[in-house]
Amino acid sequence: PVRRPAEAWVRRWWRGEAGVAGAAASVAALPLEALFRLGSGLRSAAYDRGVLSATGVVAPVLSVGNLTVGGTGKTPMVRWFVQALKERGRRPGIATRGYGRDEILLHRRWHPDVPVAADADRIAAAGAAVRASADVVVLDDGFQHRRLGRDLDVVLLDAETPFPGRRLPRGPYREGPSALGRADLVVVTRRSASKAEAGRVAEAVAARYPALPVARVALVPGDWQDLDGRVVASGDHDGDPPAVVTAVARPRSVRSLAARVLQRPEQTLPLVAFPDHHDFGADDLEPIAARHRSWIVTEKDAVKLVEHADLLSDVRIRVLGLRLVWEHGLDGVDRALEVLCAGGVDPAPDSDAGAEAAP
Repeated sequence: PVRRPAEAWVRRWWRGEAGVAGAAASVAALPLEALFRLGSGLRSAAYDRGVLSATGVVAPVLSVGNLTVGGTGKTPMVRWFVQALKERGRRPGIATRGYGRDEILLHRRWHPDVPVAADADRIAAAGAAVRASADVVVLDDGFQHRRLGRDLDVVLLDAETPFPGRRLPRGPYREGPSALGRADLVVVTRRSASKAEAGRVAEAVAARYPALPVARVALVPGDWQDLDGRVVASGDHDGDPPAVVTAVARPRSVRSLAARVLQRPEQTLPLVAFPDHHDFGADDLEPIAARHRSWIVTEKDAVKLVEHADLLSDVRIRVLGLRLVWEHGLDGVDRALEVLCAGGVDPAPDSDAGAEAAP
């Protein structure tokens, strides 16, 4: 079964799979979509025309964001950029809104030496990261948060979502394709989509913005892990097929990926899905453990489930990690990082490196 059927239904509606009810909802939501377009358009125009201004911090800022709600691979992409900056000799810090506790825990697990600052005020979060020794800030999910100035705007588009598409609430888009005019780099990500499908999205972007660099990356299975993040030899499960237990934006993509890795039909893997970023409690986990003794989860799930290790001691849990494989455009990404690093400001360790007005 899929938990939280309302959220699952919305996803089906957005994909055009909700039948007559979905068609009726699309008509009824037209005025709301129009209001959303108007509101976001007015806000964007206010920044474009200088009515509203951005505020910077005394360090370069790299923003990783997207046009849709959830599911484009921002978290593993932030991880990749943080590692790339470290390899270039920089001291990156991560600034995030902190909406999902799982993402904060993941960043701290992946990079225990990197400051992670969470605050609904992104300027405050970036300033805190700099004060904690960062000489470059990676802003997680920052494209729509224009109050914080940035030096490199990276926008992710996933090949599984039609581009362009409907705006909220009739679809997953927070902004339309015109917003890419303020991006510095677009990365098309894919999980289950083919290279050809990702290529078509990239071509659609290039047709609108020929001078905008467009890269492509595949999110592919990484090592199998246990709940503590240790690599294990195999994800094999004895007996009945394992259940996919997850709280991510696109749970079916997790099941599809697990099925391919295990070489099992997707429909044979039970799916138990919670809303994105859901914090698991004992009342969530005990009924699932009673029905399914083997689970597959994501890294985002694992950092929260490890807190319930005693409760799950009799459950065989395997964590399916993800890694990035650049398929096109990595040279352009490298050039953008070189420019960012060359123009960065390295604050003195004892400086008060908080927010300051951008010129």
